[in-house]
Amino acid sequence: MKKLSGRISAPALIFLALLASSCSSSRQISGEEKKYSPEQLRNDYRIFRNMLEESHPSLYWFTPKDSMDHIFDRAYGRIADSMNERQFGTLLMPVVAAIRCGHTYVKYSKAFSHYLDTAAVKIFPLSFKVWKDTLVLTGNLNKYDSQLKRGTVITAINDRSAKQLIDTLSRYTTADGYSGTGRYQSLSTMGTFGFHYKNVFGLTDSLKIGYLGPDGAPEETLIATFSASRDSLKAKDSLDQKKYSTRQLRYLKSFSIRNLQADTSLHSAYMTLNTFARGNGLRRFFRSSFRSVNKLQLKHLVIDVRSNGGGDAGNSTLLLKYLSDRPFKIADSLYAIKKTSAYRKYISRQRLHWLVTSLVARKKADNHYHFGYFERHYFKPRKKNHFDGNIYILTGGNSYSATTIFAQKLKGQSNVTIVGEETGGGAYGNSAWIIPELRLPATHMRIGVPKFRMVMEKDLVGEGRGVMPDVFVAPTVDDIRKGIDVKALKAKSLIIQANNADR
Repeated sequence: MKKLSGRISAPALIFLALLASSCSSSRQISGEEKKYSPEQLRNDYRIFRNMLEESHPSLYWFTPKDSMDHIFDRAYGRIADSMNERQFGTLLMPVVAAIRCGHTYVKYSKAFSHYLDTAAVKIFPLSFKVWKDTLVLTGNLNKYDSQLKRGTVITAINDRSAKQLIDTLSRYTTADGYSGTGRYQSLSTMGTFGFHYKNVFGLTDSLKIGYLGPDGAPEETLIATFSASRDSLKAKDSLDQKKYSTRQLRYLKSFSIRNLQADTSLHSAYMTLNTFARGNGLRRFFRSSFRSVNKLQLKHLVIDVRSNGGGDAGNSTLLLKYLSDRPFKIADSLYAIKKTSAYRKYISRQRLHWLVTSLVARKKADNHYHFGYFERHYFKPRKKNHFDGNIYILTGGNSYSATTIFAQKLKGQSNVTIVGEETGGGAYGNSAWIIPELRLPATHMRIGVPKFRMVMEKDLVGEGRGVMPDVFVAPTVDDIRKGIDVKALKAKSLIIQANNADR
């Protein structure tokens, strides 16, 4: 490598200075250290609040206006100094959680999200099954840890009790209405507890963990936080693509999303359905599945929607047609309170949202824009390959949106049994269908604001709960330790019981 000699010219010095400034600025914008002034944050916050007050159809559905005003004002009053994006997001999240709408969300800007996905940042290493006052370990990124194994009851983290941690972090998670199961399940989802813990309490290089030892006696240990990018974690968890052909990878992906397995000895089939979203071949899957069930003359069908967060209501409606014993209507009412927004310049794809709303909704006497088709239309059950046997629907806190429509519309039908826990999504309805995304001008944080309120069962609105199971089943600490799927086993025992009764 040759040594450069001589003086650097003035234009070259200017270029190098600009380059250094650009690199520094780029690093600052993408990292944690980028801060925004109180004036920028207050302006972003006012737009955030005004947009919710203007356009959210269910802002005061479960939290009265005076309470929401107090929550809005209190958070605004906390903007006394500059903040980075993580700090500002942590300020916004409890405000959104107070709305009690699982479809209203806060997301970081695309630039900061990319930084978090690629930078080697400190990560909270543990994940849990969360109950009202209990943390049970389900995962540990420190895989050589011989003390903290799956099924260990965690009593405290850095001297904060499990109940204190759960009560605090639950205030940062969203769920429909008063469904506690939804919030606890959200905290149980891989990475969510740690995400909120880091935001709320901060993350040092080590954590003091209180736990119950094998004999039930309280013990303590010190563990290190984990340092890795999310991309590297995803790579570790993903399939080794070199071992599989493109066709095999496509099959494995679709199998993980939806599959059907038959057990002719029990005259039953088990359908796993983890989404109702478009693009997953669900129409073809439903058609072939019910053709197979009919051909095999199976009497029992288990439908597992515990991990189904929803998707396209058209897909859930199609599945209902194969199972419902009567014509059904999706909604008692479905409407938006605004067709456009005063903040449309900050809303992505605003023209498309306006166009769709204009095409499907009409303004009525109550000054709301009603999606009349779903309010009036009754869907008829399919005749070809309709399933008339016993149906067992497995539900839990991750069952949301279109999944709760599916479960609630079948609840009470004579051949249907819902097994598991209360759904995270509301049995009364939800706020969703179209979800414009507000992008705040300074921080570029993204806020999802549902456009339509759907009342599915008007008599259930006052309760504000999810779809309740007919047979309540939840895992114990010992079940988690041993990896026992108690809900699937309960469905199997009900099938065996029904088969014995038919003999």
